[in-house]
Amino acid sequence: MIYKTIAALAEYAVQKGLIGEEERIYSINLVLGILKLDEYEEPEDKEEIRKKAEDLEQLLKEICDYAAEHKLIENDSVVYRDLFDTQVMNCFVPRPSEVIRTFWEKYQSSPKEATDYFYELSKASDYIRDYRIKKDIKFVYASEYGDMDITINLSKPEKDPKAIAAAGRAKQSGYPKCQLCIENEGYAGRVNHPARENHRIIPVTICGQDWGFQYSPYVYYNEHCILLNSRHIPMVIDKSAFEKLFDFLRQFPHYIIISNADLPIVGGSILSHEHFQGGNYEFPLARAKEERSFTIKGYEDVETCIVRWPLSVIRIRSKDTSRLVELADHILKSWRAYTDEEAFILAYTDQDNHPVAQGDQAIPHNTITPIARRRGEYYELDLTLRNNITTKERPLGVYHPRNEYHHIKKENIGGIEVMGLAILPSRLKTELAELETCILEGKDIRSIESLEKHADWVEEFLPRYEGKLDKDNIEEVLRNEVGRVFVGVLEDAGVFKTDEKGREYFKRFTDSLS
Repeated sequence: MIYKTIAALAEYAVQKGLIGEEERIYSINLVLGILKLDEYEEPEDKEEIRKKAEDLEQLLKEICDYAAEHKLIENDSVVYRDLFDTQVMNCFVPRPSEVIRTFWEKYQSSPKEATDYFYELSKASDYIRDYRIKKDIKFVYASEYGDMDITINLSKPEKDPKAIAAAGRAKQSGYPKCQLCIENEGYAGRVNHPARENHRIIPVTICGQDWGFQYSPYVYYNEHCILLNSRHIPMVIDKSAFEKLFDFLRQFPHYIIISNADLPIVGGSILSHEHFQGGNYEFPLARAKEERSFTIKGYEDVETCIVRWPLSVIRIRSKDTSRLVELADHILKSWRAYTDEEAFILAYTDQDNHPVAQGDQAIPHNTITPIARRRGEYYELDLTLRNNITTKERPLGVYHPRNEYHHIKKENIGGIEVMGLAILPSRLKTELAELETCILEGKDIRSIESLEKHADWVEEFLPRYEGKLDKDNIEEVLRNEVGRVFVGVLEDAGVFKTDEKGREYFKRFTDSLS
C-alpha cells in the first residue's frame, strides 16, 4: 500500500510540474529515506496510480498514517503530521535558485505571468494547503457601507493539548527570529515553529533595499502575498513606507499592497519585522463610495476625499506617486501630533492617560494603516486613521472591538479587516451550527457551556425575527447577524464615528491639514 502512495505522490509531482519525469526515481528515493524504507517496488497498475494522484490530501494522510504506525512521528497530531509531510513534500519542490530563475524569466513576459507561476507552485508544493483553504466558510453581508466579505477561517490548524504542552516545554530558539524572516525558507520547523522546507521566497528590490516576496500559507484572500524586509527590523509607518508601497505597485501593478499599523492593538500582525501584505483581490473598501471631497492647501493637484466607511479613511488619488507620498507624509505627521480632547483623540499621554506633549516619556497613540492600489493610470492610497489608547473601562483599547462583540471577534483589527474582510475564528463553524439547532428547538442557550457566551447576542436579535425563523432561513439569519457584528467591530475601530458628531470631529481634523 505504501508503495502505491509513494508512486502516486511522485505522479502528482510530475503532473503539477514540480519535478520532471527524469527526477521521478530520484524523488521517490528521497521519500524512501524519510520513511526508513530500504526497498521499493513500482506498482504495475499505472491507471490506478494516476487516479490516486488526484487527491494530495489523501496521499499525505496515508504517508502520515504509515509514519505514525511505524513510530516515525513523535506524536500523532496535526502539528507533528504537518512537520512530517512538509519534509516529504520538499522532496518534490524545485530548489530556490530554479524557482527564482523561472519567476524572473516569466516576469519578462508580464508580472502577472510570474506571480501566476509562483502562486500555483506554492499550492502544488503544499506550502499553501489548498484543500484546507477550500473548507473555509465564506459569505457576504450587505451593510450600509456596501457588501462585506465574511470568512470563518478553517485553514490554520488548531493545536491539540499535547502539542501545546510540548511547545511550552520546547527549548526557545532565536532562529529564525520570527515566522517572517527569510531564514524560514527550507527550515524543518519544530513543535513551536511551523515547518517551511517546501517554502520558497523570491528576492525583490524595494527602494534599493533587499526584500523578499512570498505567499501566505493561509491565503485569507486570492493570491495573499507577503512582502518582507530581508532584515529583521521593526514595522514603522513613515514617508519611506509609502515610497515602498508604490515601488511594489510599479513592479506588480495587478496587486494591491497594504501595511498594518505600527503600534500595538491597532496592528494585526508581527510588529517586530517590517513587512506588507498584498494580493490580487478587490476588497470591499476599494468599492466604497466617496462621502465628502476636500482640498488640502499646497496639494490642490491631488484628489482627496473621505470614504463612506465604518473606519475613518482618507483617500488620495493621483497619477504622480511622488505627490501622493508627499501628501501622505503630511497627513501622517499631522495625525501623529493631533489631539482633540472632545473627540477623545489624544496623540500622546503619560502612564495615567493625561495628555502630554511629545517627548521621551510620552506614549504615542496615533498612527495610520495605509492601503495602495492602481486604477488604470491612477494610483490610489487609502489612509486609515488609527488610535490605540486604552482606559480602565476599555483595557483592550478604546478603538477596539467592545466586550459584547468578543464572542464573535476579540482579536486586533489589522489591515485585512480594515478593508472589509472578516477573518473569524474556526470555533464559529461548530458554534453557529449548534446555535441553529438550539434556537429552532427553543433550548436555553445559557445552560450550554460552549454557547453561553452567545446568549446576550441571540436574545438581542431574536425579537427581530419573531415568528419568521425556520430550518430554511436560520443559517442565513445567523450569518447576517454575524455580519452585523463585524460592521460594529469596524465601527468601534473608527476614531471618528459615522454619526453627525463624528463627522464634525473628522472635518475638524481635515480642516487642520491646510
